[in-house]
Amino acid sequence: MADHYEVLGVARDASTDEIKKAYRRLARQLHPDVNPGADASERFKHVTHAYDVLSDAKQRENYDHGGNGRTGGNAGFDGNFGNFGDIFETFFGGGGGGGSRGPRSRRERGQDALIRVELDLDEIIFGTHRDLEVDTAIVCATCSGTCCQPGTAPVTCDICHGTGNIQRAVRSLLGNVMTSSPCGSCRGFGTIIATPCVTCQGQGRVRARRTVPVDIPAGVDTGLRLQMPGSGEAGPAGGPNGDLYLEMKVRHHDVFSRDGDDLLCTLDVPMTDAILGTTTTVKALDGDITVEIRAGVQGSEVITVKDRGVSRLRGNGRGDLKVGIHVVTPTKLDHKERELIEQFAARHKSPAPALSAVQQGLFAKLRDRFRV
Repeated sequence: MADHYEVLGVARDASTDEIKKAYRRLARQLHPDVNPGADASERFKHVTHAYDVLSDAKQRENYDHGGNGRTGGNAGFDGNFGNFGDIFETFFGGGGGGGSRGPRSRRERGQDALIRVELDLDEIIFGTHRDLEVDTAIVCATCSGTCCQPGTAPVTCDICHGTGNIQRAVRSLLGNVMTSSPCGSCRGFGTIIATPCVTCQGQGRVRARRTVPVDIPAGVDTGLRLQMPGSGEAGPAGGPNGDLYLEMKVRHHDVFSRDGDDLLCTLDVPMTDAILGTTTTVKALDGDITVEIRAGVQGSEVITVKDRGVSRLRGNGRGDLKVGIHVVTPTKLDHKERELIEQFAARHKSPAPALSAVQQGLFAKLRDRFRV
């Protein structure tokens, strides 16, 4: 690293005033607002760091005894002109060379809005339409977003003369520099609304309820957000609308649950129908379906009904309806029924009950649903 005294071009026994004068001379030549070259910018960083160290008595003493001069939290060179960043921002108006950036616009983009939409499970199979009532900001109908009473218009600020900024000369280490700050009279707009609209109080927008028609696509799920560009709040002074976000929440259903694009349900089958087999019609979310139950069906088996699930959000077609079989064993038998079952057991010698492997998969999910 270059010697700080050499960077500033002063002797090692230079006084504080000599160091300050050397820095001011180099800063006038190398500051990025004066000399935008890459080499000048790099030199200016080193000059600033050298002055930062040598202008402080403790840091200079530490540096003279072999230290790096970084004894304070703000003393070191951080690539952003050390602790002089705020000073130069004041001197040069935030890096703008003291020039005016012009008046700022009253028109601003409106805020985004978020509302939650609750849906029933059957509504997401094919999608649905909703007319949502939204409490939001809309353009003022009286002034059409101009913020002025009808028949009037903003007038040029007589303090900043329409520039939106006030420039002042400030004495600094670099000599007299021009600073620029927003005009306090017009708040940087360059114009003043002498006669504000009485309806919106000069804001150009008012609060109101409006109806937003929404076509909700099939296949949405809880937590999904739909974006409606330009349907959010109107901006100040007639600025563009923000966006409206709809967050979906699918209500719990007592019979059907969802697994991706598939629908899951459990079918209670009497023991006799499980033994002999049968055909039954059940009511699904989108109409009746016929389920064929084979003779000897076992509990936890799954019957798949193709294309009777949820329409895919991204893609074509639908998922399936998975029907988990639950064999219902009678709990109360009269004397005759028990006698018949005993005769059946005597004729049909079954192995003794035994443990079997854990069955993973869909039926476990169906069974877990009843534990919630």
